[in-house]
Amino acid sequence: LLREEAMTENRDPMVARIEANPAYQELKRKRSSFGWILTILMLVVYYGFIGLIAFDKEFLARPIGSGVTTLGIPIAFGVIIFTIVITGLYVRRANSEYDRLTAKILEEAA
Repeated sequence: LLREEAMTENRDPMVARIEANPAYQELKRKRSSFGWILTILMLVVYYGFIGLIAFDKEFLARPIGSGVTTLGIPIAFGVIIFTIVITGLYVRRANSEYDRLTAKILEEAA
């Protein structure tokens, strides 16, 4: 506790202004909640796929049409595409909303 108090006293005033800014608290809250939502979605998709592999191999082994490709291949590609899509969603939000909030915070702190 004493060490934390000493660190607080020696802190840069700019950092203290930024941390006290309501826009900074909003940015932290939005970024954290969106990150957790995307993380949970990714875990559901990934572990859902792994669960299919573990518990329903017959489903994934069904051939598509008369060829040799099975259902598992497009589902696996779907997992990869889903990962790319949610990464794109995060980057899009970071480059618009989060960057705008960051600029506002820095402007107000300066």
